[in-house]
Amino acid sequence: MKINVDIFSKSVRNRLSEKEKLVFSRYATLSSESEGRSIIEVEYKNEFRLCFQRDRDRIVHSKAFRRLKGKTQVFLSPEGDHYRTRLTHTLEVAQISRTVAKALGLNEDLAEAVALGHDLGHTPFGHFGEASLAKVVPSGFHHARQSERIAKRMNLTLEVCDGIAKHSKGKGPILDDNISRFARTLEGQIVRVADIIAYINHDIDDAVRAGIIKREDLPKEVVCAIGSSSKENMTVMVSDLIVNTYEQMEQNFPTGVKRIYMSNEIIKVLAEVRAFLFSRVYEDKRVRYELDKVMDVCTSLYNFFVSNPDKLKKMMGVERLYDTVENVTTDYISGMTDAYAMNCYKTVLGRTFV
Repeated sequence: MKINVDIFSKSVRNRLSEKEKLVFSRYATLSSESEGRSIIEVEYKNEFRLCFQRDRDRIVHSKAFRRLKGKTQVFLSPEGDHYRTRLTHTLEVAQISRTVAKALGLNEDLAEAVALGHDLGHTPFGHFGEASLAKVVPSGFHHARQSERIAKRMNLTLEVCDGIAKHSKGKGPILDDNISRFARTLEGQIVRVADIIAYINHDIDDAVRAGIIKREDLPKEVVCAIGSSSKENMTVMVSDLIVNTYEQMEQNFPTGVKRIYMSNEIIKVLAEVRAFLFSRVYEDKRVRYELDKVMDVCTSLYNFFVSNPDKLKKMMGVERLYDTVENVTTDYISGMTDAYAMNCYKTVLGRTFV
């Protein structure tokens, strides 16, 4: 008997949808209750996946995602194979997000999709590249907004776009009751905290590997609270996030605010570690020594392409621009890998990154 793919795939989707309703927490975001996509709804003929699964796969198969492997996390052109890139960071955030979402009975596919897409709009050269574009782009630049822009152009669901747009902590508290700053789904909020947990732990690890700090340099109160090894640190932070949120969910969020929770002790530790990393790692001269060069690469390329749209079209291989020259230039430069940006700097402007 020949199987009718459309009928069979529809039955699979229905089964997956019913499973979500049976297994997930009442606070989970069900795929069947998605608010829709950013541009236009898509067909589900012969489709076995639910909406957030499709978003996850669209991201993984995108060029923007693949380019993350060539973008700096913290250390620019490090000597060694084991330093994080923007891609490995993203995978670590996705792993933490899935672990937390599964433990809490939330939608793992949604959490994973947000995590995989949260840095799609990040610039080459890490936050140095971001700071460079922020100074030269008239409307400003932030990687979270750029990531949301890419997600919307990919026609992802509104829930994934929202989680991506609000994943960045900024200068506000890590967690509080002002949830207007957070994603509207618990899955999206998980990614925001998973991002912090991931980069705090791997930036310490990379800084130790680079010889910038030693693990013994960490504040004593931090070590007492979360342990001395990377494995202990991660376990304590993730466990704290799961347990404290679960307790609130079990009590039906008694404060009336449905959000992700951590203990005050671990929130304080996270803040202390971030402050330590800024003072001892991110501001270290060995990390920042090429900042001026990075600033020149990004700003010079931006100014050149805005002033020469024909050259921009030629470099992009298109006949016409899909948006204003400023927006397309921002898309083009922020999407570059470190190596491509340096090569473009040499090819277009005749300058060498040395």
